[in-house]
Amino acid sequence: MASSKEYLDFILEQLSELDDVSYRAMMGEYIICYRGKIVGGIYDDRFLVKPTKSAAAMMPNAEMELPYDGAKKMLLVDDVDNKEFLRKLLEAMYEELPATKKN
Repeated sequence: MASSKEYLDFILEQLSELDDVSYRAMMGEYIICYRGKIVGGIYDDRFLVKPTKSAAAMMPNAEMELPYDGAKKMLLVDDVDNKEFLRKLLEAMYEELPATKKN
């Protein structure tokens, strides 16, 4: 099942307090980037982030879910209504994320 553009728009609005948030469509889903680094994505209308130490610490009870078959498990963000939490989450994750590879 592909994610809806409406859910993408909702998540982007929730992340609007951050500078330099972008996305790219990929096979009916959306990869979410913050300041040029991939933080996670929207898969089946779920916002999943990479399981960095800071993300795991901020969401100790978060479920680990597969974004799609064959992928590594990611953390399910269930507090998507909390803009302040989402801002702090992405800011905390940023330093732990690898730089995006240039083609």
